[in-house]
Amino acid sequence: MATENDDLDDFIAECTREDPNFPAMVKAASQRREITHMRNTRRKSMTRDSVFTTFPVLSTMRLRLRALRPDDAEAIFAIYSDEEAMRYYNETFQSFAEAEAYIMLRRDEYVQRREIRWGITREGDDRIIGSCGFHHFDEGYHEGYYRAETGYILNRADWGQGIMAEALSAILTYGFTEMGLHRIEAVIDIANERSKNLLLKLGFQYEGNLRQRFLFRGSFEDEYYFGLLHDEWRP
Repeated sequence: MATENDDLDDFIAECTREDPNFPAMVKAASQRREITHMRNTRRKSMTRDSVFTTFPVLSTMRLRLRALRPDDAEAIFAIYSDEEAMRYYNETFQSFAEAEAYIMLRRDEYVQRREIRWGITREGDDRIIGSCGFHHFDEGYHEGYYRAETGYILNRADWGQGIMAEALSAILTYGFTEMGLHRIEAVIDIANERSKNLLLKLGFQYEGNLRQRFLFRGSFEDEYYFGLLHDEWRP
C-alpha cells in the first residue's frame, strides 16, 4: 500500500529529474523555515522578557496607564467598595486593608509573570480611576504567550465617557503588537450590558457560554465568552 511518504518521494524524484538542483532547493527552504521559526521564537521570548522587566506605561489622548502603587489604595478602595461598580465583579471591599492587599497581589502577580494590570489615570491627574489588564496567559508549545484574558473596572463617576474603550484600545494594541498575542478573550456576565457593548464595540465576537461554571455570591452562574484575534483587531 502506498503511503504519504511514498507519494512525497515520488514527487521529489520527478522534480529532481526535471531540475537536478531541486533537492538542494528543498533543503535550503527547510533551513530557512527553521531559521525563521527560531528567530520568531527568540523575538517572542525577548518581548516577554521586556514586558515583565520594566512595567510598560501607556498613553492615549486622555489617559495614562501605569503600574499600581501602594499610595493608590484610597482610590482602589473607592472603586472596589462601590456595590454598583462591583455588581458583576466580586465581593465589595469592606476595609482599607483589602485595597492595600489587592495592590500588593497585582504587583506580585506581575513579578511572577502571571498578570499585568494597569492603573488608569487621566492625563495630568495621577489619581487612579480604574484598572485593566491581562491575566490567565496561555503559553504555547514554543516559548512565548499566545493567549490572554482581559479584565477591567472603572470608578462609577467616570462611566459613560468612553474612558474604558480608550484604555482597552491601548492595551489591546500593546498585547497584539508588543506582546505578540494571537488571541485575547473576555469572560463576562451576559446581564452586564455595559461590558457586553464595550467588547462588541472593540470588535470582540461572542463565542458561547459555559453553564453554571462559577459560584458567585451563593449561586452558580454561566460564563459568557468573547474573543478577539490578532488579525481582527482594528486600532
